[in-house]
Amino acid sequence: MTGLSSLKNIFLPEALWDDVKSHCRRKLAGEYLPGETRVKRAYGMLAGTLDGDAAHVLKIFYFKKNARMHEPLKSYMDDVMNRYAVASKTPLSQRGWITDPEELRECYEICDRDDLLAIGTYHMHIVPWDHDRLRDTPTKLDMILAKNSNLFSFIISLVDPSRPIIRAFYEGIREKEVPIIIS
Repeated sequence: MTGLSSLKNIFLPEALWDDVKSHCRRKLAGEYLPGETRVKRAYGMLAGTLDGDAAHVLKIFYFKKNARMHEPLKSYMDDVMNRYAVASKTPLSQRGWITDPEELRECYEICDRDDLLAIGTYHMHIVPWDHDRLRDTPTKLDMILAKNSNLFSFIISLVDPSRPIIRAFYEGIREKEVPIIIS
């Protein structure tokens, strides 16, 4: 068995990909579940198993709570945003999701219980940039936030909500993309 850094393929069942797309579209439409942070961005985690140099996604966790506005996390993310984020239509103070630590702990407990491995986290890009019209690759900020995580950053482009794109980059590094096979 190999580690995540040497994967050659990630297999994502079509039904789970449909669920992720639905999550993203729901959040983009401003439709929120009870207890869910009212942010028009979807965040989550993909978990599964490894088989040689392939990962098989078996479970999606949908993050509901954004701890971005709670100290000391707010000050940390404000600093990271000011240093690394590229200006966009969305103000820096509204960017930089931080998963609620308790919610993340619960996800890892479920993974431990079900013998699953966290493969990576996903987030969506929705605003096209002049130099990156599809927004289907990680930004410098994405790479900084994923550094030393030993996880994939799954970028979901919803620049065109009718044609979502998903791509996977180990620790958010563009040169470390691994193909996703929707099966």
